[in-house]
Amino acid sequence: MTVAFSRRLRTRKLKSEINVVPYIDVMLVLLVIFMITAPLLNLGVDINLPQSNAKALESKKDPVLITVEKSGSFKLKLPDQGSESVDAASLGAKLSALAKVNPGISVVIAGDVDVSYGAIYRAMTYVQAANIDKISLMSKPTEAR
Repeated sequence: MTVAFSRRLRTRKLKSEINVVPYIDVMLVLLVIFMITAPLLNLGVDINLPQSNAKALESKKDPVLITVEKSGSFKLKLPDQGSESVDAASLGAKLSALAKVNPGISVVIAGDVDVSYGAIYRAMTYVQAANIDKISLMSKPTEAR
């Protein structure tokens, strides 16, 4: 009986290969799913800007945009980059670093109509603490009635 058992082991070799075809199929299916759903994602946050009769700013360089959301949180959008959510401490640190690299930088603060004045003021204090003199508030033109 032991002789027959040892013969089976000798005649049957173990495969040391991994079949990767199912993994490739799963990867391709996931790739197609992500390619279809990526354009459908809404990456921006809609804010309702206040209206004013102010003239548009003309600037040679794109300004840094700070968006104050309804919840009071901040989003920072640097020129030629996407926007990122930042907390108050990192907002001040990033603005200070930007002011050291580019002393003539300008900052635009955009806040929803429903945001409290205190949240906008807090964003302005972080900009001023970073020694940035060019601060603007964003609004949309008044609609014709």
